[in-house]
Parts: sequence; C-alpha cells; structure tokens
Amino acid sequence: MNRTLITGGAGFIGSHLCDAYLGRGGEVVVLDDLSSGNERNLQAALKTGRCELVVGDVRDEALVQSLVQGCDLVFHLAARIGLMLVVQSALKTLQTNVDGTHVVLRQAAKFKCKILVASTSEVYGLSTEFPSREDGAIVIGSPEKNRWSYACSKAIDEFAALAYFREEGLPAIAVRLFNTVGPRQSARYGMVVPRFVRQALRGDPLTVYGDGTQTRCFCYVGEVVAALMKLVEHADAVGKVVNIGTQEEVRIIDLAHRVIAATNSQSTIKFVSFEEAYEANFEEIMRRVPDIGRAREFIGFSPRFGLDAILREIIAEQRDLSAQEASTRK
Repeated sequence: MNRTLITGGAGFIGSHLCDAYLGRGGEVVVLDDLSSGNERNLQAALKTGRCELVVGDVRDEALVQSLVQGCDLVFHLAARIGLMLVVQSALKTLQTNVDGTHVVLRQAAKFKCKILVASTSEVYGLSTEFPSREDGAIVIGSPEKNRWSYACSKAIDEFAALAYFREEGLPAIAVRLFNTVGPRQSARYGMVVPRFVRQALRGDPLTVYGDGTQTRCFCYVGEVVAALMKLVEHADAVGKVVNIGTQEEVRIIDLAHRVIAATNSQSTIKFVSFEEAYEANFEEIMRRVPDIGRAREFIGFSPRFGLDAILREIIAEQRDLSAQEASTRK
C-alpha cells in the first residue's frame, strides 16, 4: 500500500497514523478542515515531501472522489468529537459524522478501496454488559439529550460501513476506540487527561465532573495506531467491528489524584455537576471497559503501555508547551 488517505489526519490520532505510514516509506494524503485538527501536528510529516495536506470538508463529494481514486487505502477518522462540542452543536455533529462518512464510503466503494472507519466506545451507551463486546447490545439514551447524537452518528457510520461490505463488496472495517490518549491530544474540547494535566501544571483545581466514580480505560495512541495498521492488513477483520483499548480501568477521581502526584502539583480537586459542565439532564456513561478478545485473535493485540507511563509522556509534552507559551508572551 503506497498511498494512504487519512481523513481527519491533522488531528490527534490521525497525525500519529500519518507519521507511522510515512515511517514505512509510503505516501500520505491528509484531508482535514482544521476545525479541531491542527497543521502543527503535521510539521514533521509535511517536511518529508511525501505528505500532502488538503484543507477541505469530507462532505465535499467531488473533493473526496479526487482523493480516494489515487489511494490504495483509506482511514476515515474525520468526525466532530468531544462532548463539549457535541452538546453545543448536535446538528453539526450529525451532519459531519453521518453525511461525511457516507460520502467517504460511497467513494471508497466506487474505487474498491479498503477503508477503516473509526468509531467509538460511546456507541455502547448505557449498556450494563461488561466488558463490552462487539456483538453485544448497544443502549443509547433519549434523543432529547444532545450527548447521544455523537453515539448515534457513529453507530450509523458502523451500520453503513458494514452494509457497503455486505451489499457492494467494499472491504470495510469499523473500529471502536476506547479513550485513546497521548501527545498532541488537545484539552480544548474537554478531553480529561490533557485537561487534568494542564490544570495541575498551572496549580489550578482539577475539575472532576460528577462524583468522579465513573471509570475509563486509557490506551496509548502509539499502540492504537499500530493496531489500526495491523487490522487493515488482516483479512478476517474485514466486515467486522473491532474494539481497540486497554482493560486498565481507573476511576476519574483516582485519575485526578494520580495526575496531581505525577506533576508534584499543589492543586486541589473541584467537583462540578454534569449539568453545570454540559447541559440539563445530562446522562453520563458510568463505566467503560472493552472486551478485546477479537483484536487479540486477529492481530495479537495486548496493550502494554500503562497509565503511569502515559501520564509521564503527556506531562512532559504539556510542560514543553507551557514553556513555549511563556516564551512567546515575553
């Protein structure tokens, strides 16, 4: 596979994926509207001469067609993400995530181009079956609550990808990502790990939403990217949904304490209600933990990068960014 299209490739995961394919000697085309991605994430990639950044919308059918037809492989990561954005603009979330994915899938099917569609653990919603299995039921909340627009949009993306596989022979894979973290992840849209780290480094209170007893499993971006690259090369993954994440489960309140300890911060913890943080009648997913048996069977997936090691890397990056910002202000 010599030429790869990555939609959303200027974002957190997409830019790491771009670097990985360039490291193999391939060529990469990035399609990104830069609404949440950042060209800075591609600085090293663009210097190779084998990465092209196209600033545009995945809903632009003619543009997407022109890019897909010259590629061997598509990673569709472009999406409206982050609960803050989703709650504030459910309509934009649905338009970007659903309409954009259909455009990319149509063009991939037209050119018989293998595609991996990034989905999310959010689709499991309020399910109480743990660990969450790909063939298990999904339980999504009421449409009167904006947060579920994201989960619904990604579930529709999965249905569409698998429908194209079954009915048009498109070699498609859907991957549910569980809280990927690491360098380049922005705190702008409420992502909890970079948000906690930035607050701790400033000495500000760490804002924990709810009572902090909700749990998450944080998987290192490097291991996620390696898994995505292996999945597209594995024939049995085609036509399937695959969980990618770690099973190291941590309460958010405990995460806050670990960040404070790791940064040697004097920060305290401030509890903020979900209603104050997001919207009235907000529904939280209180537990997320993936069953990764399918990924282990297909590609031997077994994450080894623990949370403490991840935190050290993110803290080092955030310290560098803070130093750069301070230098710029002088």
